[in-house]
Amino acid sequence: MSTDDASPTSGPSLPRRRPGDTARVRPRDLPTTVRNRDDRRTAIERRRRRGELVRRRRGRYSVPVPDEGGIALRRERQVLQLAAAVASTLRTDFVFSHETAALLHGLSHYRLGEQVHVSQSWKPPSRSSGRQLHRHPVDVPAGDRMLVGGRPVTTLERTLVDCARWLPGDRALVIADSALRAGADPVVVDRVLGDARGRAGVRRARRIVALADPRAESPGESLVRWHLDEHGFDVPDLAVGVSTPVGDSWVDLGWPGLRVGIEFDGAVKYSGGAYGDPAGRLLAEKRRHDALVEAGWVLLRVVWADLTDPARLIARCHRALVAAEARSVRRR
Repeated sequence: MSTDDASPTSGPSLPRRRPGDTARVRPRDLPTTVRNRDDRRTAIERRRRRGELVRRRRGRYSVPVPDEGGIALRRERQVLQLAAAVASTLRTDFVFSHETAALLHGLSHYRLGEQVHVSQSWKPPSRSSGRQLHRHPVDVPAGDRMLVGGRPVTTLERTLVDCARWLPGDRALVIADSALRAGADPVVVDRVLGDARGRAGVRRARRIVALADPRAESPGESLVRWHLDEHGFDVPDLAVGVSTPVGDSWVDLGWPGLRVGIEFDGAVKYSGGAYGDPAGRLLAEKRRHDALVEAGWVLLRVVWADLTDPARLIARCHRALVAAEARSVRRR
């Protein structure tokens, strides 16, 4: 759908990043691994039977992951424990890569896989890896490596490209947006893509890189954009600055020329704690919403549950944009 015919309402003086942006990344530390040589095997076995230890790899154990914080957080902790076990067992040169590198960098992710990914310049027998470890037989050059918490990890740029080549598009875009937000250099990303020319997944990766945007503040925003792109919509702008009767405000993503915006509401910002009083946040959000509507915007509210039914989400966006185009024609 074209959005070129109407004049935008965004104020040119507004900064391109939203004030109060808290979408920062923090590298993850690998947890402690208990090895057979750290204690007598009989003592470790007793602790395992009592539920105090869980076997992650042969001769490597960790404490059980707490049954709290939701499925995604528990998966993160399990993969980090497995990565720690892998790091203590591999004897040849390796570098954490792909989704595991993204996790160690502290990047956002979506539907994190259970496997730990490492890249090595040789491919060992498949029986030496098992289902928990995926070895990528590729020699990662020194310029595409770095240390995170003392562990060898692919750089942000290499991690972005590896995930864009390897993962389904929705999962890859979440990581790509987060990598750019964390400071990945687009010029270096292009260089890494060029180095991979002719290999599997490069065409798909180029699409992800072209769509990636550091202004996406959450996985939800990334996923909405992915579904829109999959269905042929014009790429929406992000962090859209809007002048309202009560001051400058921001729309997560949308089409300024048609004054149609999408707001992704993650439940966490209404959860209290560091996010403030939930009732106060809800009231402030309602005032902001009303001000944007008064400024002539149509806002579609999207929550995580909406992403389980992309067809319905796309239909809502289509109806809103068709109606906005009709209004634009009538105003001329």
